[in-house]
Formats: sequence, C-alpha cells, structure tokens
Amino acid sequence: MRRLLRGEAAFGYLLMAPALIYLGLLLLYPLLLSIWFSLTDASTGQPFGSWVGLKNFTDLWSNETFRLALRNSFIFTFGSEIGKAILGTVLAFLLLRRFHGKKVLRALLVLPWTVPVALTTLGWLLLFDPTFNMLNRITGAIGIGYHPSWLGEPVPAMIAIMMANIWRGFPFSAIILLAGLTSVPPEILESAALDGAGFLRRFHYIIVPMIAPILFIGLLFDLVFSFTDLSVVYLLTRGGPENTTHILPELAYQNGIQGGDLAQGAAISLFMLPVFVIACVIMLRILRRREI
Repeated sequence: MRRLLRGEAAFGYLLMAPALIYLGLLLLYPLLLSIWFSLTDASTGQPFGSWVGLKNFTDLWSNETFRLALRNSFIFTFGSEIGKAILGTVLAFLLLRRFHGKKVLRALLVLPWTVPVALTTLGWLLLFDPTFNMLNRITGAIGIGYHPSWLGEPVPAMIAIMMANIWRGFPFSAIILLAGLTSVPPEILESAALDGAGFLRRFHYIIVPMIAPILFIGLLFDLVFSFTDLSVVYLLTRGGPENTTHILPELAYQNGIQGGDLAQGAAISLFMLPVFVIACVIMLRILRRREI
C-alpha cells in the first residue's frame, strides 16, 4: 500500500478522490434516481414505485402538452441565445471604449445576478401586468401602437419570458466576450485596420477565431442555463395562457413536484439529457478541431 501511494498516479487519484466523491453524490446519484423514477410508477405517496419500463416516455410522446413544451423549450432557448448574443456583443464593445463612469457600469453588470430571481421576475411581472401595463404605456409614449396583453396571448407571452431571460443572461455573455476581446493583441487589429480591413472583417477573420475557445465554453454554459431555466417561466406565466408557454423544466416541476407524479416528472426532465449530451459533444469536437 505504501509503495502504491508513493507512485505519482496513485497520488493523483488520491487528490482527485474528494472531487470525484463530491461529483458522484451531487450529480450521479440524482441522475440514477431520476432514471429509476422514470422507469417506475413512483409518486410522492409511493416513492419506490413499481417497474413499468418505457411506459412513461411513450405516454409523454402522445401527450400534446408535452410536445408543445418540447418545441417551446427550443424556441425559448435559441430565441434567448440570439438576444443575449446581440446585446452582449454590443455591450462588450461599448465597454472596450474609454468613457466616464465605465467602472461603475461594469459593476452594475452583475446586478441581474445578485438580485434574487423572484425579485427581478416580479419587476417584469409589473411591466407585463394587464392592470398596470407599464410596458404598453412606455411603448405608447414613444409612439409604438402595438399594445398586446403580454401574459394573456400566446406569442406575446413567449416573447415576454424570453425578454426576462435575456435581461438576466446578457451581462454574462458580455463579460465572456469582453474577457476574450481584451486578450486580443491590439497590434494585430491595428495592422488589419491599416491594411483596409473594416470592423466586420476584423471581427470575422481575426477576433472570432482568436477568442473561439472562450466563446464556445461561454455559449455551452449559457445554453444549459437557458434550457434549464425554470424560474422565469414559472413565475411569469406558469405555462399559460392555455399551456402555450410550457417548457420542459417547468412542466417537469409542475407534474413531478406540485402534481406528485415523480415518474412523469423524471421522464420529462430526462428528455433534456440527450440534448445536453449532443450539444456538448458537438461543441467540444469543434473546439478540439480548432485547437489542432
């Protein structure tokens, strides 16, 4: 045993053991428990349940609300990511410039993360509320004539939950991009500008290739955050109106926790697992090829 511990490999495994145990307890155990629930008829009154095989998954696939939630999850995630990418890029380039109050503005960027999500979502609820309707008053004051019932109509409700998610997440995108931009040597950008390359050409051919590893890792994290964001949808719409804004995490919470159907809630949440695995594999393979 002493001879084994003297080896570098054994010492490395020994150092990694606490992290592996922590990950096993935090990630592997809940995953295995979810798989077990999804293959049984477990409920809050009977947590161990009886074996039913893939019945929960086949039942879900024939459920129209579930298919709508699956489609909404992709719309919500990709719509939010596009909004975060646009606003985050604009904000990152603004913060690269020199102006008074730049440090204060950078500090304010962390506000959406430091404020509890229930409080920030309450602010959005007041903006969209049909009684107060502050957003429609603002748009009316600047001459925009479109005044929908934001949380009472399907399309405006989906836009509303994406707006709340974008507001919470776009500072993260800006900080990731800003970290990458500051690592690009300014001499290279100045040389390209002297050779006649415009902003878009410098961004496409110089900046993006040089900061691609940071962008891919940031995008991967952000995709996971958006795809699993339960709080915004639950607090703003609870899947309404008429089940048109359900997404998978919120539907799993409603069925599994509030409804007490642990088996169906676990089956809904496991539908997200293949999406994460495929997205991770694709991005990491692209990243590895770029590094080669």
